[in-house]
Amino acid sequence: MLAKYWKKIGMVILIVACVFNIMSKLVHKLSLDSEMLSSAQYVYDQQQSETNNENK
Repeated sequence: MLAKYWKKIGMVILIVACVFNIMSKLVHKLSLDSEMLSSAQYVYDQQQSETNNENK
């Protein structure tokens, strides 16, 4: 019975693996974007505080 359906079983496994791969990439991409935004905000705040300290 397994020999009769091996192509269909393989295709289902392949599709499930692709879906998990895409979902993990999307999750990590969103995390990376938020991390970069928070880093950029930190650098901007540091530059603003340095500028304020120089003006005093």
